[in-house]
Amino acid sequence: MDIRGKKIFIGLSGGVDSAVSAALLQRTGARVTGVYIKGWYPPGMPCTWAAERRDAMRVAARLHIPFLTLDASMEYKKGVIDYLLAEYRAGRTPNPDVMCNKDVKFGAFYRFAKEQGADAIATGHYRSGEKDQSYFLWAVPKDILETTIFPIGHMEKIEVRRLAKKCNLPVAEKKDSQGVCFLGSVSIEDFLKQEFGSDNPALLYTIGQRVPLPDGPWYAVGKDVGKKEIKVSKMRIPATQEACFTSQNWFGDPADVHEAQYRYRGPHIEGHIEGNRFISTKPIPDIPAPGQSLVFYRDGKLIGGGIIV
Repeated sequence: MDIRGKKIFIGLSGGVDSAVSAALLQRTGARVTGVYIKGWYPPGMPCTWAAERRDAMRVAARLHIPFLTLDASMEYKKGVIDYLLAEYRAGRTPNPDVMCNKDVKFGAFYRFAKEQGADAIATGHYRSGEKDQSYFLWAVPKDILETTIFPIGHMEKIEVRRLAKKCNLPVAEKKDSQGVCFLGSVSIEDFLKQEFGSDNPALLYTIGQRVPLPDGPWYAVGKDVGKKEIKVSKMRIPATQEACFTSQNWFGDPADVHEAQYRYRGPHIEGHIEGNRFISTKPIPDIPAPGQSLVFYRDGKLIGGGIIV
């Protein structure tokens, strides 16, 4: 795709990845606009959005590109936070970063960019290598994902850092964020404790998670949210060779699936699709909890994904 002279909106998060992406787009001759996407933030908990927006603005100033702020708090609250809380209440384990991409970064931001006359959007996601984030992109509509530009998509982090310094970007030395999308330094555990209190372990532990009890190790193997109980065992859940899924979204033919990933940066398990089931060639250890993502690939290429049931 030749983007010289094209109007490209890049999501500027205040981090180094999106900053380098903006710089690379500018080098190609695109007419780049930086957009900071403001999410929803838990009342009474640490909030870093103003500092992140300031860093994003500094990047835009350094590159001499227009800078806009998109208030996507309503979309984030409904599509991510309400979904997350509903899933935990139902005893499942959600994947909020997947829904953040679907409803906010490739939803609200995409619509905003198009309304403003942008030819395309761009983000600082990695699509391969050690930092590959395609696991979190499976739910994005096919037409949007296939037209989004990923300037650093196939780079390694060390190269991105090097380019940030070369371009003299103000966030070149900034550490990567570790929290859930838009929640910044707030951990899922802290957020859930604020919402539900700390007296219901069924909301705070996922199936298969290690539970800090004496004479362990102990693992959560079942739970009852209503009774505020978890069932623990010293044995992990037995391995299985199949996983059922729903809410699937495809970028290619399911028949082309040769492997699946059920945890970010987890191993790719060989197998194939039969209906709404992934059949593994070998027993799957430590099968993930219902509500988590099951993402499908062929030779490293994203084919689609779904939610484990």
